[in-house]
Amino acid sequence: MKTSLWMAGCGAALVLGSAPSHAETLRDALIAAYQTNPTLNAARAQQRATDEGVPIALADGRPSSQVQAQYSENFLNPANAFTAPARSVNGTINMDVPIYSGGSVRNAIKASKVRVEAGQADLRGTEATVFSNVVAAYMDVIRDEAIVGLQRQNVEVLDVNLQASSDRFEIGDLTRTDVAQSEARLAIARSDLQTAEANLIRSKETFIQLVGRAPEALEPPPPLPNLPAAPEAAVATALDSNPDLEAARERVKAAEFDVKSARGARLPRVGLFSQGNYQNFLGTLGSTLIQGNFVQQQSSAAAGVQLTVPVYQGGRPGAQIRRAQAVSGQAMEQEIAVERGVIAQVRAAYASFNASLQVIESSQRAVDANTLALEGVRAENSVGNRTILDILDAEREMLNAQVQLVTARRNAYVAGFTLLAAMGRAEARDLGLDGGLLYDPEINYERVRDKIMDFDSDEDPVAQSTRTVDSPAQNAALIGPPNQ
Repeated sequence: MKTSLWMAGCGAALVLGSAPSHAETLRDALIAAYQTNPTLNAARAQQRATDEGVPIALADGRPSSQVQAQYSENFLNPANAFTAPARSVNGTINMDVPIYSGGSVRNAIKASKVRVEAGQADLRGTEATVFSNVVAAYMDVIRDEAIVGLQRQNVEVLDVNLQASSDRFEIGDLTRTDVAQSEARLAIARSDLQTAEANLIRSKETFIQLVGRAPEALEPPPPLPNLPAAPEAAVATALDSNPDLEAARERVKAAEFDVKSARGARLPRVGLFSQGNYQNFLGTLGSTLIQGNFVQQQSSAAAGVQLTVPVYQGGRPGAQIRRAQAVSGQAMEQEIAVERGVIAQVRAAYASFNASLQVIESSQRAVDANTLALEGVRAENSVGNRTILDILDAEREMLNAQVQLVTARRNAYVAGFTLLAAMGRAEARDLGLDGGLLYDPEINYERVRDKIMDFDSDEDPVAQSTRTVDSPAQNAALIGPPNQ
Protein backbone atom coordinates (compact mmCIF):
# COMPACT_ATOMS: atom_id res chain seq x y z
CA MET A 1 0.00 0.00 0.00
CA LYS A 2 1.04 3.57 -0.55
CA THR A 3 0.44 4.14 3.16
CA SER A 4 3.37 1.85 3.92
CA LEU A 5 5.61 4.01 1.78
CA TRP A 6 4.27 7.07 3.54
CA MET A 7 4.97 5.49 6.92
CA ALA A 8 8.58 4.95 5.95
CA GLY A 9 9.07 8.70 5.83
CA CYS A 10 6.41 9.77 8.29
CA GLY A 11 8.56 9.46 11.39
CA ALA A 12 11.51 11.18 9.75
CA ALA A 13 9.60 14.40 9.46
CA LEU A 14 8.68 14.23 13.13
CA VAL A 15 12.27 14.04 14.32
CA LEU A 16 13.98 17.32 14.97
CA GLY A 17 16.69 17.35 12.35
CA SER A 18 19.01 14.45 11.64
CA ALA A 19 19.24 11.56 14.11
CA PRO A 20 22.32 11.55 16.39
CA SER A 21 24.78 8.68 16.19
CA HIS A 22 23.58 7.15 19.48
CA ALA A 23 19.84 7.53 18.95
CA GLU A 24 17.26 5.23 20.47
CA THR A 25 14.96 3.29 18.18
CA LEU A 26 11.37 2.27 18.72
CA ARG A 27 12.54 -1.33 18.81
CA ASP A 28 14.92 -0.47 21.69
CA ALA A 29 12.05 1.03 23.66
CA LEU A 30 9.80 -1.96 22.99
CA ILE A 31 12.51 -4.42 24.05
CA ALA A 32 13.11 -2.49 27.28
CA ALA A 33 9.39 -2.53 28.05
CA TYR A 34 9.14 -6.20 27.11
CA GLN A 35 11.82 -7.06 29.67
CA THR A 36 11.16 -4.63 32.52
CA ASN A 37 7.56 -3.35 32.36
CA PRO A 38 5.81 -4.30 35.64
CA THR A 39 2.36 -4.64 34.04
CA LEU A 40 3.68 -7.20 31.58
CA ASN A 41 5.75 -9.06 34.17
CA ALA A 42 2.75 -9.16 36.53
CA ALA A 43 0.63 -10.65 33.73
CA ARG A 44 3.26 -13.35 33.19
CA ALA A 45 3.22 -14.17 36.91
CA GLN A 46 -0.57 -14.31 36.80
CA GLN A 47 -0.37 -16.76 33.92
CA ARG A 48 2.05 -18.97 35.85
CA ALA A 49 -0.52 -19.02 38.67
CA THR A 50 -3.20 -19.99 36.15
CA ASP A 51 -0.98 -22.84 34.92
CA GLU A 52 -1.07 -24.38 38.39
CA GLY A 53 -4.81 -24.85 38.10
CA VAL A 54 -4.22 -27.90 35.92
CA PRO A 55 -2.09 -29.94 38.38
CA ILE A 56 -4.45 -28.86 41.18
CA ALA A 57 -7.42 -30.23 39.23
CA LEU A 58 -5.48 -33.36 38.31
CA ALA A 59 -4.68 -33.96 41.99
CA ASP A 60 -8.39 -34.52 42.73
CA GLY A 61 -8.32 -37.60 40.47
CA ARG A 62 -5.10 -39.07 41.82
CA PRO A 63 -4.57 -41.37 44.83
CA SER A 64 -4.14 -39.69 48.18
CA SER A 65 -2.52 -41.05 51.30
CA GLN A 66 -2.08 -39.88 54.84
CA VAL A 67 -0.42 -41.14 58.00
CA GLN A 68 -1.68 -40.36 61.50
CA ALA A 69 0.18 -41.02 64.77
CA GLN A 70 -1.15 -40.60 68.30
CA TYR A 71 0.27 -41.00 71.80
CA SER A 72 -2.11 -40.93 74.77
CA GLU A 73 -1.88 -41.10 78.57
CA ASN A 74 -4.91 -42.37 80.47
CA PHE A 75 -4.91 -40.37 83.72
CA LEU A 76 -8.24 -41.64 84.94
CA ASN A 77 -9.70 -45.05 84.12
CA PRO A 78 -13.13 -46.43 85.09
CA ALA A 79 -13.21 -48.38 88.38
CA ASN A 80 -14.18 -51.66 86.70
CA ALA A 81 -11.78 -51.35 83.77
CA PHE A 82 -9.25 -53.79 85.18
CA THR A 83 -7.32 -54.20 81.96
CA ALA A 84 -7.36 -50.57 80.83
CA PRO A 85 -3.88 -49.49 79.63
CA ALA A 86 -2.14 -46.56 81.19
CA ARG A 87 -0.77 -45.33 77.87
CA SER A 88 -0.75 -46.27 74.22
CA VAL A 89 0.70 -45.38 70.83
CA ASN A 90 -1.43 -45.57 67.67
CA GLY A 91 -0.40 -45.33 64.03
CA THR A 92 -2.79 -45.32 61.05
CA ILE A 93 -2.16 -45.14 57.32
CA ASN A 94 -4.94 -44.57 54.79
CA MET A 95 -4.96 -44.56 51.01
CA ASP A 96 -7.87 -43.57 48.76
CA VAL A 97 -8.01 -44.07 45.01
CA PRO A 98 -10.90 -42.30 43.23
CA ILE A 99 -12.37 -44.37 40.40
CA TYR A 100 -15.48 -42.45 39.39
CA SER A 101 -16.59 -39.01 40.59
CA GLY A 102 -19.58 -38.33 38.41
CA GLY A 103 -17.50 -36.43 35.86
CA SER A 104 -16.66 -33.63 38.29
CA VAL A 105 -12.91 -34.17 38.24
CA ARG A 106 -12.73 -34.84 34.51
CA ASN A 107 -14.61 -31.67 33.62
CA ALA A 108 -12.72 -29.61 36.20
CA ILE A 109 -9.46 -30.69 34.52
CA LYS A 110 -10.81 -29.70 31.11
CA ALA A 111 -11.96 -26.33 32.47
CA SER A 112 -8.53 -25.62 33.97
CA LYS A 113 -6.79 -26.50 30.71
CA VAL A 114 -9.07 -24.19 28.76
CA ARG A 115 -8.40 -21.42 31.28
CA VAL A 116 -4.69 -21.82 30.62
CA GLU A 117 -5.38 -21.14 26.95
CA ALA A 118 -7.54 -18.17 27.88
CA GLY A 119 -4.79 -16.85 30.14
CA GLN A 120 -2.22 -17.15 27.40
CA ALA A 121 -4.50 -15.12 25.13
CA ASP A 122 -4.91 -12.55 27.92
CA LEU A 123 -1.12 -12.36 28.18
CA ARG A 124 -0.92 -11.65 24.47
CA GLY A 125 -3.51 -8.93 24.91
CA THR A 126 -1.56 -7.35 27.76
CA GLU A 127 1.57 -7.48 25.64
CA ALA A 128 -0.19 -5.69 22.77
CA THR A 129 -1.62 -3.08 25.15
CA VAL A 130 1.76 -2.35 26.69
CA PHE A 131 3.34 -2.09 23.24
CA SER A 132 0.58 0.27 22.08
CA ASN A 133 1.19 2.48 25.10
CA VAL A 134 4.94 2.46 24.46
CA VAL A 135 4.44 3.41 20.82
CA ALA A 136 2.10 6.24 21.85
CA ALA A 137 4.61 7.49 24.45
CA TYR A 138 7.47 7.25 21.95
CA MET A 139 5.54 9.24 19.36
CA ASP A 140 4.35 11.73 21.98
CA VAL A 141 7.93 12.58 22.88
CA ILE A 142 8.82 13.07 19.22
CA ARG A 143 5.71 15.17 18.60
CA ASP A 144 6.09 17.31 21.70
CA GLU A 145 9.77 17.91 21.01
CA ALA A 146 8.86 19.10 17.53
CA ILE A 147 6.15 21.38 18.91
CA VAL A 148 8.47 22.81 21.56
CA GLY A 149 11.03 23.48 18.85
CA LEU A 150 8.43 25.24 16.73
CA GLN A 151 7.13 27.26 19.67
CA ARG A 152 10.63 28.34 20.68
CA GLN A 153 11.35 29.36 17.13
CA ASN A 154 8.09 31.29 17.09
CA VAL A 155 9.01 33.11 20.30
CA GLU A 156 12.35 34.06 18.81
CA VAL A 157 10.71 35.37 15.64
CA LEU A 158 8.11 37.35 17.57
CA ASP A 159 10.80 38.75 19.84
CA VAL A 160 12.68 39.99 16.77
CA ASN A 161 9.41 41.40 15.40
CA LEU A 162 8.83 43.27 18.65
CA GLN A 163 12.31 44.75 18.57
CA ALA A 164 11.84 45.80 14.97
CA SER A 165 8.42 47.28 15.72
CA SER A 166 9.84 49.23 18.67
CA ASP A 167 12.66 50.56 16.53
CA ARG A 168 10.26 51.64 13.79
CA PHE A 169 7.99 53.23 16.42
CA GLU A 170 10.93 55.28 17.67
CA ILE A 171 11.44 56.74 14.22
CA GLY A 172 7.72 57.28 13.71
CA ASP A 173 7.26 54.60 11.08
CA LEU A 174 4.77 52.61 13.23
CA THR A 175 2.19 53.48 15.86
CA ARG A 176 1.88 52.41 19.48
CA THR A 177 -0.88 50.04 18.36
CA ASP A 178 1.56 48.10 16.18
CA VAL A 179 3.96 47.71 19.12
CA ALA A 180 1.14 46.60 21.43
CA GLN A 181 0.03 43.99 18.92
CA SER A 182 3.56 42.60 18.74
CA GLU A 183 3.81 42.54 22.53
CA ALA A 184 0.49 40.69 22.84
CA ARG A 185 1.46 38.06 20.29
CA LEU A 186 4.83 37.52 22.00
CA ALA A 187 3.14 37.07 25.39
CA ILE A 188 0.72 34.52 23.91
CA ALA A 189 3.60 32.71 22.20
CA ARG A 190 5.50 32.46 25.48
CA SER A 191 2.38 31.06 27.17
CA ASP A 192 1.99 28.49 24.37
CA LEU A 193 5.66 27.59 24.77
CA GLN A 194 5.23 26.95 28.48
CA THR A 195 2.25 24.69 27.74
CA ALA A 196 4.23 22.82 25.08
CA GLU A 197 7.17 22.37 27.46
CA ALA A 198 4.86 21.01 30.16
CA ASN A 199 3.41 18.57 27.62
CA LEU A 200 6.92 17.45 26.66
CA ILE A 201 7.84 16.83 30.30
CA ARG A 202 4.65 14.81 30.77
CA SER A 203 5.42 12.73 27.67
CA LYS A 204 8.94 12.03 28.90
CA GLU A 205 7.66 10.95 32.31
CA THR A 206 5.11 8.66 30.68
CA PHE A 207 7.91 7.17 28.60
CA ILE A 208 9.89 6.49 31.78
CA GLN A 209 6.83 4.91 33.41
CA LEU A 210 6.39 2.47 30.52
CA VAL A 211 9.96 1.82 29.38
CA GLY A 212 11.78 2.17 32.69
CA ARG A 213 14.31 4.77 31.59
CA ALA A 214 14.41 8.30 30.23
CA PRO A 215 14.17 8.68 26.45
CA GLU A 216 17.32 9.35 24.49
CA ALA A 217 17.43 10.92 21.04
CA LEU A 218 14.59 9.10 19.32
CA GLU A 219 14.97 7.88 15.78
CA PRO A 220 12.09 7.87 13.28
CA PRO A 221 9.81 4.85 13.77
CA PRO A 222 9.88 2.09 11.16
CA PRO A 223 7.03 1.65 8.69
CA LEU A 224 4.04 -0.27 9.98
CA PRO A 225 3.66 -3.65 8.25
CA ASN A 226 0.59 -5.27 6.75
CA LEU A 227 -1.89 -2.47 7.20
CA PRO A 228 -5.29 -3.53 5.81
CA ALA A 229 -6.72 -2.04 2.66
CA ALA A 230 -10.30 -1.89 3.96
CA PRO A 231 -12.06 -1.93 7.33
CA GLU A 232 -13.83 -5.19 6.42
CA ALA A 233 -10.48 -6.95 6.03
CA ALA A 234 -9.27 -5.51 9.34
CA VAL A 235 -12.41 -6.69 11.16
CA ALA A 236 -12.14 -10.17 9.66
CA THR A 237 -8.55 -10.48 10.84
CA ALA A 238 -9.43 -9.15 14.30
CA LEU A 239 -12.32 -11.60 14.73
CA ASP A 240 -9.89 -14.40 14.00
CA SER A 241 -6.79 -13.21 15.87
CA ASN A 242 -7.62 -10.59 18.50
CA PRO A 243 -6.24 -11.99 21.79
CA ASP A 244 -8.94 -10.46 24.00
CA LEU A 245 -11.64 -12.06 21.88
CA GLU A 246 -9.81 -15.39 21.89
CA ALA A 247 -9.59 -15.26 25.68
CA ALA A 248 -13.31 -14.49 25.98
CA ARG A 249 -14.17 -17.46 23.76
CA GLU A 250 -12.00 -19.79 25.81
CA ARG A 251 -13.62 -18.59 29.03
CA VAL A 252 -17.02 -19.52 27.59
CA LYS A 253 -15.75 -23.07 27.03
CA ALA A 254 -14.30 -23.22 30.54
CA ALA A 255 -17.59 -22.07 32.05
CA GLU A 256 -19.44 -24.82 30.18
CA PHE A 257 -17.08 -27.41 31.67
CA ASP A 258 -17.72 -25.88 35.10
CA VAL A 259 -21.43 -26.55 34.69
CA LYS A 260 -20.73 -30.19 33.84
CA SER A 261 -18.38 -30.46 36.80
CA ALA A 262 -21.03 -29.06 39.15
CA ARG A 263 -23.59 -31.57 37.91
CA GLY A 264 -21.26 -34.39 38.92
CA ALA A 265 -21.91 -33.60 42.60
CA ARG A 266 -25.33 -35.28 42.30
CA LEU A 267 -23.96 -38.55 40.92
CA PRO A 268 -22.55 -41.58 42.80
CA ARG A 269 -18.85 -41.82 43.54
CA VAL A 270 -16.73 -44.94 43.49
CA GLY A 271 -13.29 -45.34 44.96
CA LEU A 272 -10.81 -47.85 46.32
CA PHE A 273 -9.51 -47.62 49.85
CA SER A 274 -6.97 -49.34 52.04
CA GLN A 275 -6.22 -48.82 55.72
CA GLY A 276 -3.61 -50.10 58.12
CA ASN A 277 -3.49 -49.63 61.88
CA TYR A 278 -0.86 -50.35 64.53
CA GLN A 279 -1.38 -49.98 68.30
CA ASN A 280 1.07 -50.51 71.16
CA PHE A 281 0.07 -50.27 74.84
CA LEU A 282 3.69 -49.94 75.97
CA GLY A 283 3.36 -52.83 78.48
CA THR A 284 0.47 -51.20 80.39
CA LEU A 285 -2.37 -53.44 79.19
CA GLY A 286 -3.46 -55.91 81.90
CA SER A 287 -4.28 -56.15 85.63
CA THR A 288 -2.90 -57.71 88.77
CA LEU A 289 -6.39 -59.03 89.47
CA ILE A 290 -6.60 -60.98 86.27
CA GLN A 291 -3.80 -63.38 85.55
CA GLY A 292 -2.81 -63.94 81.95
CA ASN A 293 -0.59 -62.85 79.20
CA PHE A 294 -1.91 -59.77 77.47
CA VAL A 295 -0.76 -58.86 73.98
CA GLN A 296 0.70 -55.38 74.22
CA GLN A 297 0.57 -54.57 70.51
CA GLN A 298 -1.81 -55.27 67.69
CA SER A 299 -2.16 -54.57 63.98
CA SER A 300 -5.00 -54.53 61.50
CA ALA A 301 -5.44 -53.89 57.78
CA ALA A 302 -8.37 -53.57 55.40
CA ALA A 303 -8.97 -52.80 51.74
CA GLY A 304 -12.04 -52.56 49.59
CA VAL A 305 -14.32 -50.60 47.30
CA GLN A 306 -16.45 -47.76 48.53
CA LEU A 307 -19.63 -46.55 46.84
CA THR A 308 -21.10 -43.20 47.86
CA VAL A 309 -24.58 -42.35 46.62
CA PRO A 310 -25.78 -38.83 47.41
CA VAL A 311 -29.35 -38.80 48.69
CA TYR A 312 -29.83 -35.29 50.03
CA GLN A 313 -27.21 -32.55 50.42
CA GLY A 314 -29.30 -29.65 51.60
CA GLY A 315 -29.74 -28.17 48.13
CA ARG A 316 -26.03 -27.47 47.70
CA PRO A 317 -25.59 -29.25 44.32
CA GLY A 318 -28.54 -27.44 42.77
CA ALA A 319 -27.22 -24.08 43.94
CA GLN A 320 -23.75 -24.87 42.63
CA ILE A 321 -25.15 -25.87 39.23
CA ARG A 322 -27.29 -22.76 38.98
CA ARG A 323 -24.33 -20.60 39.94
CA ALA A 324 -22.15 -22.26 37.29
CA GLN A 325 -24.89 -21.77 34.72
CA ALA A 326 -25.17 -18.09 35.61
CA VAL A 327 -21.40 -17.67 35.29
CA SER A 328 -21.57 -19.45 31.94
CA GLY A 329 -24.25 -17.02 30.78
CA GLN A 330 -22.11 -14.14 31.98
CA ALA A 331 -19.14 -15.45 29.99
CA MET A 332 -21.30 -15.68 26.86
CA GLU A 333 -22.46 -12.10 27.23
CA GLN A 334 -18.93 -10.91 27.93
CA GLU A 335 -17.74 -12.60 24.75
CA ILE A 336 -20.31 -10.64 22.76
CA ALA A 337 -19.31 -7.45 24.56
CA VAL A 338 -15.65 -8.04 23.74
CA GLU A 339 -16.53 -8.82 20.13
CA ARG A 340 -18.49 -5.57 19.87
CA GLY A 341 -15.62 -3.66 21.41
CA VAL A 342 -13.08 -5.20 19.04
CA ILE A 343 -15.17 -4.38 15.99
CA ALA A 344 -15.68 -0.79 17.15
CA GLN A 345 -12.00 -0.39 18.00
CA VAL A 346 -10.86 -1.71 14.62
CA ARG A 347 -13.24 0.45 12.64
CA ALA A 348 -12.45 3.54 14.70
CA ALA A 349 -8.69 2.99 14.42
CA TYR A 350 -8.98 2.47 10.67
CA ALA A 351 -11.04 5.65 10.29
CA SER A 352 -8.63 7.60 12.50
CA PHE A 353 -5.67 6.35 10.52
CA ASN A 354 -7.16 7.33 7.18
CA ALA A 355 -8.36 10.66 8.54
CA SER A 356 -4.85 11.39 9.82
CA LEU A 357 -3.47 10.66 6.36
CA GLN A 358 -5.83 13.19 4.87
CA VAL A 359 -5.01 15.72 7.59
CA ILE A 360 -1.32 15.21 6.84
CA GLU A 361 -1.88 15.90 3.18
CA SER A 362 -3.96 19.00 3.88
CA SER A 363 -1.58 20.26 6.56
CA GLN A 364 1.41 19.83 4.28
CA ARG A 365 -0.31 21.93 1.63
CA ALA A 366 -1.19 24.47 4.32
CA VAL A 367 2.43 24.66 5.46
CA ASP A 368 3.65 25.16 1.90
CA ALA A 369 1.01 27.80 1.20
CA ASN A 370 1.61 29.61 4.51
CA THR A 371 5.35 29.66 3.82
CA LEU A 372 4.73 31.52 0.56
CA ALA A 373 2.07 33.71 2.15
CA LEU A 374 4.36 34.72 5.01
CA GLU A 375 7.13 35.65 2.62
CA GLY A 376 4.66 37.70 0.54
CA VAL A 377 3.19 39.50 3.56
CA ARG A 378 6.64 40.45 4.80
CA ALA A 379 7.61 41.74 1.38
CA GLU A 380 4.38 43.74 1.06
CA ASN A 381 4.84 45.14 4.55
CA SER A 382 8.23 46.47 3.56
CA VAL A 383 6.58 48.65 0.90
CA GLY A 384 3.67 49.67 3.11
CA ASN A 385 0.93 47.45 1.67
CA ARG A 386 0.63 45.24 4.77
CA THR A 387 0.44 45.99 8.47
CA ILE A 388 2.30 44.44 11.37
CA LEU A 389 -0.92 42.64 12.31
CA ASP A 390 -0.94 40.98 8.89
CA ILE A 391 2.56 39.66 9.51
CA LEU A 392 1.60 38.40 12.97
CA ASP A 393 -1.48 36.67 11.60
CA ALA A 394 0.57 35.01 8.84
CA GLU A 395 3.15 33.80 11.34
CA ARG A 396 0.42 32.44 13.58
CA GLU A 397 -1.22 30.57 10.71
CA MET A 398 2.16 29.17 9.71
CA LEU A 399 2.79 27.88 13.24
CA ASN A 400 -0.69 26.36 13.52
CA ALA A 401 -0.22 24.50 10.24
CA GLN A 402 3.17 23.15 11.33
CA VAL A 403 1.82 21.98 14.70
CA GLN A 404 -1.17 20.37 13.01
CA LEU A 405 1.12 18.55 10.59
CA VAL A 406 3.33 17.20 13.36
CA THR A 407 0.31 16.14 15.40
CA ALA A 408 -1.34 14.42 12.44
CA ARG A 409 1.80 12.41 11.74
CA ARG A 410 1.88 11.24 15.34
CA ASN A 411 -1.83 10.40 15.31
CA ALA A 412 -1.53 8.43 12.08
CA TYR A 413 1.27 6.24 13.39
CA VAL A 414 -0.42 5.61 16.74
CA ALA A 415 -3.75 4.87 15.05
CA GLY A 416 -2.02 2.49 12.64
CA PHE A 417 -0.35 0.63 15.48
CA THR A 418 -3.60 0.54 17.45
CA LEU A 419 -5.25 -0.98 14.39
CA LEU A 420 -2.57 -3.68 14.20
CA ALA A 421 -2.97 -4.38 17.92
CA ALA A 422 -6.73 -4.77 17.58
CA MET A 423 -6.13 -7.17 14.69
CA GLY A 424 -3.80 -9.28 16.85
CA ARG A 425 -0.75 -8.23 14.85
CA ALA A 426 1.18 -6.18 17.40
CA GLU A 427 2.90 -8.81 19.54
CA ALA A 428 6.57 -9.49 20.09
CA ARG A 429 6.93 -11.91 17.19
CA ASP A 430 5.10 -9.53 14.87
CA LEU A 431 7.46 -6.70 15.84
CA GLY A 432 10.68 -8.64 15.35
CA LEU A 433 11.61 -8.78 19.03
CA ASP A 434 13.04 -12.25 18.63
CA GLY A 435 16.59 -13.52 19.15
CA GLY A 436 16.21 -15.18 22.56
CA LEU A 437 14.05 -12.45 24.07
CA LEU A 438 10.60 -13.90 23.74
CA TYR A 439 8.73 -15.15 26.79
CA ASP A 440 6.91 -18.37 25.99
CA PRO A 441 4.17 -19.14 28.56
CA GLU A 442 3.87 -22.66 27.17
CA ILE A 443 7.28 -23.53 28.63
CA ASN A 444 6.13 -23.00 32.21
CA TYR A 445 2.85 -24.83 31.55
CA GLU A 446 4.67 -27.87 30.21
CA ARG A 447 7.01 -27.71 33.21
CA VAL A 448 4.30 -27.79 35.88
CA ARG A 449 1.44 -29.63 34.19
CA ASP A 450 2.43 -33.17 35.22
CA LYS A 451 4.15 -32.46 38.53
CA ILE A 452 2.96 -34.83 41.25
CA MET A 453 5.34 -34.21 44.17
CA ASP A 454 3.93 -32.44 47.23
CA PHE A 455 7.26 -30.84 48.11
CA ASP A 456 8.10 -29.63 44.61
CA SER A 457 7.96 -25.82 44.65
CA ASP A 458 9.79 -22.94 43.02
CA GLU A 459 12.13 -20.43 44.60
CA ASP A 460 10.59 -17.34 46.14
CA PRO A 461 9.90 -14.74 43.43
CA VAL A 462 12.09 -11.71 42.86
CA ALA A 463 10.83 -8.59 41.10
CA GLN A 464 11.92 -8.49 37.47
CA SER A 465 10.87 -4.94 36.66
CA THR A 466 13.10 -1.92 37.09
CA ARG A 467 12.19 0.87 39.49
CA THR A 468 12.17 4.51 38.39
CA VAL A 469 12.37 6.11 41.83
CA ASP A 470 15.97 7.15 41.19
CA SER A 471 15.33 8.61 37.74
CA PRO A 472 15.73 12.41 37.66
CA ALA A 473 12.75 14.66 37.08
CA GLN A 474 12.47 15.49 33.41
CA ASN A 475 12.73 18.93 31.88
CA ALA A 476 11.82 20.47 28.55
CA ALA A 477 15.33 20.21 27.09
CA LEU A 478 15.24 18.88 23.55
CA ILE A 479 16.91 15.52 23.13
CA GLY A 480 17.67 15.99 19.46
CA PRO A 481 18.87 19.07 17.55
CA PRO A 482 16.23 21.82 17.20
CA ASN A 483 13.98 21.95 14.20
CA GLN A 484 15.18 24.05 11.33
